[in-house]
Amino acid sequence: MIVVGVDGSPEAKAALEWAADDAFRMHQPLRIVHAVDRWPYQISRFPDVEWYDALTHAGHKVLTEAETIARGRQAGIEVSTGLVEGSPAVVLRDESEQATEVVVGSRGLGGFAGALLGSVSMNVAGHSHSPVVVVRPAKRGPYGRVVVGVDDSAASDAALAYAFEQAALRGSELRAVHALQLPREAYVPGFPYDLDEVRKYQDEIVTEKLAVFTTRYPQLPVTQDLPRAHPVEALVSQEADLLVVGSHGRNALSSALLGSVSRGVLHHARCPVAVIRGR
Repeated sequence: MIVVGVDGSPEAKAALEWAADDAFRMHQPLRIVHAVDRWPYQISRFPDVEWYDALTHAGHKVLTEAETIARGRQAGIEVSTGLVEGSPAVVLRDESEQATEVVVGSRGLGGFAGALLGSVSMNVAGHSHSPVVVVRPAKRGPYGRVVVGVDDSAASDAALAYAFEQAALRGSELRAVHALQLPREAYVPGFPYDLDEVRKYQDEIVTEKLAVFTTRYPQLPVTQDLPRAHPVEALVSQEADLLVVGSHGRNALSSALLGSVSRGVLHHARCPVAVIRGR
């Protein structure tokens, strides 16, 4: 099941369209969710009941419009809707327990509001039990390419599995990027830092990781990119229909459960980003 959060904003509409297309590609049902967050209206000692009815009415309207858009986008998919009480981030995190993937707009107004990317979308990406795709409304591409970040972590393995599946479903090429930013000392004359050995190590990591999946997808065109750059810079500079990153952050702070690279990519990427948390 593909779950998408909607609130009537352009960002949410872009997420909805992306989710409908992915539901069609993956042969999965689509569940459209709107969160009714009453907390801001419960501050008063005597809350206004009319506000409660207005929020519910507005939520049903958002869901009805979203369902129409989804069915118009992909007529053959199974669509259901849900009006759920609670804060948007918590609602989507709970929904992710039964989801194949969760899709959310980069920012929005209303039920999935966020002044910065780091509110709802960042929170969900850091806590979700399933892959999270953050979608921007900007129209770019299509490029016929899925890009995935590769390193030597378990989170990278999960990201590769997702990226290979997405590329295969789309009939796209896959580009694996393993970036390494060398320390400044490496450029100091006389410093014992073998750049050729570093490059060889990079190549071995990527080749070994990819070999596991290329045997499963023998027809999928795969390329490697081993730039000497900061991972965020190397990834966000790519032209892609989807950018996939693994996340293995372990910080106890709620929005910091993402690693620094995945946070940076979410803030700066110009295309949809899928965040895959390592188990």
